[in-house]
This record gives sequence, structure tokens and C-alpha cells, in this order.
Amino acid sequence: MTEVKFDLKPVKKKLSRKYRKGSKYDPILEAFIEGTEELVQVFVEGKDAKFLQIQLEKRINSKKLENKIKVSVVHNNLYLEKL
Repeated sequence: MTEVKFDLKPVKKKLSRKYRKGSKYDPILEAFIEGTEELVQVFVEGKDAKFLQIQLEKRINSKKLENKIKVSVVHNNLYLEKL
């Protein structure tokens, strides 16, 4: 068996985990809600439409907007629709 080098360091308490408030995708939803259009196509540089759909649906669910906004992907194009 090979020897493993390690070090133990005493501490008084564990660091608290910091959670991010909101998401970098929230501005997309906010701009859509504030806008007057009922249906928009969304483009985000470097992001696949299906990936964006998942991220935006998570944000919609967490903000309880399921009955107000629908996200859909057609031919790798992402759409937001007001219900």
C-alpha cells in the first residue's frame, strides 16, 4: 500500500454555503413580462434552445409563473408565450 499524505486542521465552525439569489436568466423573463408582445423568439449566444428551455422553465416554476408564461422549442428555436 502506498502512503497518503494529508493534513488535518482544527476549525471552530464550518463555512456557510452561499446561495445565489435569482438567476442569470431572470432578466429574459422580466423583459418578456414587461414587454407588450404575446409571443417572442429568444436567442442567447452560445446556448442551445433546449438547454435554455430547461433553465427558463426552472425559473418560471420557482417564480410561480406557470399559468402566465409558456416556453417551447420548435426546430431549435426557443419561444416565450404569454398565456
